[in-house]
Amino acid sequence: MKNKFPVVVITTMLIFTACAPATPVLPTPDLFAIRTSAANTVVAEFTLTAAAFTPTFLPPTETQTPIPELPTATATEAFTNDPTLAALGTPAALCDDYDWNLATLDVTILDGTPMTPSQEFVKTWKIRNTGICTWGDGYQLIFSYSNPPNLKMNGQPVPLPSLVAPGEEVDVSVNLKAPTTPGEYTAYWQMVNSKGIPFGKKQYILSVKIVVQ
Repeated sequence: MKNKFPVVVITTMLIFTACAPATPVLPTPDLFAIRTSAANTVVAEFTLTAAAFTPTFLPPTETQTPIPELPTATATEAFTNDPTLAALGTPAALCDDYDWNLATLDVTILDGTPMTPSQEFVKTWKIRNTGICTWGDGYQLIFSYSNPPNLKMNGQPVPLPSLVAPGEEVDVSVNLKAPTTPGEYTAYWQMVNSKGIPFGKKQYILSVKIVVQ
């Protein structure tokens, strides 16, 4: 009887061992795949985070204000539309002007021409009407200034020989008399219109220069 107990115990243990559920065998994990997946997950999360916090900069939209086109007006229109100018008459700046060809300006008495005391002479210049008005009665030369000062040399302007239309050339003259004292004398003359208003640019003042000997 004593010899049977160990046998029973051993037999019982073998039965329980055989009936116990088998422990599942887990597959060996692929470490490379795990690392790759984890890395991709981190990159994806970083990209989403950066996109969430990165502001989107758009170039500013430039709005160009169109420049209005101003109507252009001719000198005549400017005069007509200005009641002040209309009341005063056509301004010389819009109506009258003159110019010349330097090569043909001095028709007589070139600068530095010698004169005897009290010698009478005629100075003539050739100028061109560059305004928009025709020169007629009252258009003439007037004395402007001189060196030495206030020396008109008895100058008397000669009336225009005829009407001078815009674009035409004309000879304008002054009758003069040389001073009695020897020396160098220069006098300047300028055109005026029929109302006595001087016109022409400052550099277009006509000059006569003589040397009394």
